[in-house]
Amino acid sequence: MAFRSRREKLRSILLGGTCVHPGSVYDAISIRIAEDLGFPLGMFGGSVASLAVLGDPDVTLITLTELAEQMRRMSRAAALPVLVDADHGYGNALNVRRTVQELETAGAAGLTIEDTLLPAAFGEAKAQLISLEEGVGKMKAALDGRGDPTLVIMGRTGAASISSIEDAIRRAKAYEATGVDALFFTGIKSRAELETIVSATRLPIVLGGAPDELNAIDYLARQRVRIALQGHAPIAAATQAVYDVQKALREGTAPKALKGSPSTELTNRVMRDAEVKARSADLLGLKK
Repeated sequence: MAFRSRREKLRSILLGGTCVHPGSVYDAISIRIAEDLGFPLGMFGGSVASLAVLGDPDVTLITLTELAEQMRRMSRAAALPVLVDADHGYGNALNVRRTVQELETAGAAGLTIEDTLLPAAFGEAKAQLISLEEGVGKMKAALDGRGDPTLVIMGRTGAASISSIEDAIRRAKAYEATGVDALFFTGIKSRAELETIVSATRLPIVLGGAPDELNAIDYLARQRVRIALQGHAPIAAATQAVYDVQKALREGTAPKALKGSPSTELTNRVMRDAEVKARSADLLGLKK
């Protein structure tokens, strides 16, 4: 299977003794740049998916079809393993099963299923959790939907910031028992909280956004954290860059006078220009 080597790379990260920072990816260009720079893994977050595909905030408006299609575009463009934020699995346990099938086919190396109640309930401004029983059902459904046993399934909980650390541990242990491959936590605020979770669980850990005291990668590795996210700065920077260029052009700046434009060498590398020219010569009879 073409995608198996990508999934095996993600598994090797989870089983290794170090912690890695993934590159934030969201389209064909960003994944190629992350791959060229040597990132071992890409993270396709739900918030960046919503922004890249819809231009909307992260309020669960993107559909499974749109998410999977964007993952498919990235799989075609580069061989970098990608971990996909699959949110709540786009519905109940049966929807979760289909979500896994679609993202597996689209080339994801792994995915997370979370226990946040999504979309947000009517009249509730604060995040809520589904029941533990429903969360366990979703993890079982995710595993049942997996066709390739090397696809990584992660159980994700936001209980640390929504209910309590004790609840986060309770949920994590229940998800471990279903057979998921790793545990993904958001809302961890201190080393003490992380160490409490580590002592109560056994699977590899992935951390979402975390405070500065949890940014020491050697410390995280000792705590069984194998992947630590660093947010999604690339798409934020790209948004600012597009705004600045459009604004300058609108105000009359000549295209050649624009600052911050990529070099021809970088543009050609991202487009894989040399490979395309070689194929054109071989397949279309064009001169090299």
